Amino acid sequence: MNSSQETRQSTPFIPRRSFVKGALTAGTAAFFTPRLAFGASPGQKVKLACCGIGNRGAEIIKELHKTGLAEIVALCDTDMGAPHTAGILKMFPDVPRFQDFRQMFDKMGKDIEAVTAGTPDFAHFPIAMLAMSLGKHVYSEKPMGQSFREIQLMMDAEKKYKVAAQMGNQGHSEANYFQFKAWVDRGIIKDVTKITAFMNSKRRWHGMTVSDYLTKQEIPDTLDWDTWLGAAKFHEYNKGYINGEWRSWYDFGNGALGDWGAHIFDTAHEFLKLGLPTEVEAVMLEGHNSFIFPQASTLAFRFPARGAMPPVELTWYDGQNNLPPLPADMGDSVVDPNIPPPSTGSIDTKVRPPGKIIYSKDHIFKGGSHGSTLEIIGEKGKDMKSKLPDIPKSPSNHYGNFLLACQGRETCRSSFAVAGPLCQAMAIGVIAQRVNSKLEFDPETRQITNHKLANQLLAGTPPRKEWEEFFKL
Repeated sequence: MNSSQETRQSTPFIPRRSFVKGALTAGTAAFFTPRLAFGASPGQKVKLACCGIGNRGAEIIKELHKTGLAEIVALCDTDMGAPHTAGILKMFPDVPRFQDFRQMFDKMGKDIEAVTAGTPDFAHFPIAMLAMSLGKHVYSEKPMGQSFREIQLMMDAEKKYKVAAQMGNQGHSEANYFQFKAWVDRGIIKDVTKITAFMNSKRRWHGMTVSDYLTKQEIPDTLDWDTWLGAAKFHEYNKGYINGEWRSWYDFGNGALGDWGAHIFDTAHEFLKLGLPTEVEAVMLEGHNSFIFPQASTLAFRFPARGAMPPVELTWYDGQNNLPPLPADMGDSVVDPNIPPPSTGSIDTKVRPPGKIIYSKDHIFKGGSHGSTLEIIGEKGKDMKSKLPDIPKSPSNHYGNFLLACQGRETCRSSFAVAGPLCQAMAIGVIAQRVNSKLEFDPETRQITNHKLANQLLAGTPPRKEWEEFFKL
């Protein structure tokens, strides 16, 4: 019997809620050690536990391991042993395995310094909150959380527990990040008033017609369905919810906006200091549905003036036929060759690849997603070419940046403090899709002032009883 089999068979059943309740009763400070509180030792690999080891989660683990800065010490997946987990299990055959992250922390907490949350959108929050409350650093896929409230609590926890917390929009460590900052600092990008952002490739829910939740199916032997559901309201198991299909459903995912917005307009949001919008309008929804995302959406985000910077209207277009208006002299699209393909296949080359157009006082810029750099459109771009500053080279990729931050050697470029407001803006956009309305938002009171149901949705769906504790960490 190898050590991983031994761990699986010897791990005792932990009554649900017992560990989290113990942390709350004893006070989370009791679980800290000085080394964890101030980062992993610079000369040693970061002891990393990985939650979600199939599909996108597997890619995260491989990239973090590839840096040479991490030691994988625990693997956790609610569907442990299913085909999509086989690759990582084979790659790390002797690493202890768990199906419930709460049991993983209970059994191995003292041996873990950092945690990944490569799980469905709605499952990031409880993993990250428990990890941070125990002084563990966190790498979470985007978007950070499922609701505006969850995202706020994650930002608060990052600050309270003084951990390194990175959201996985990897373009934030590539050329686009450093170019955008340099061009803003040099005044090349200034007085922006309008941004067009678009993702027109096929999504999983395109062509779906539903009028209710899916019917009950038999739960696979490999799957811990109750733990998979986590804080989400109870649903009967159906394969139409798992392995990426969750992204189609409001209860589990954040649609095309939550999936791709953080890769397309993240640098504009940060370096133009957009913060939170005062209005989000559902300009056009095709196939509005109470359960799954629309077949196509046009959303207008209106951000107020910030100091000397003018108001900005950012318009989002998704849907295969919902193509955005573009400048006549735009030319070819900007495409990052390193973009990971969507889980449904490669980027559709028959439509515009994901990207953005940024309109400023002096220039119009075109860009793609992830790390792809901006280009100035038209003759002005040719005239400016010799005047553009050099783009600093990234000292580390996004995965290395996180692990170096765990060691106290760098700072997370997409920390929760940076990524949180971006994700909250997108969360308001998802609510606009859900209620098919124009929403007025007050950034001071952090309330939607013109739509009672939409305002309630800022808090998200009330968690199941045994998961309420995660909102108190």
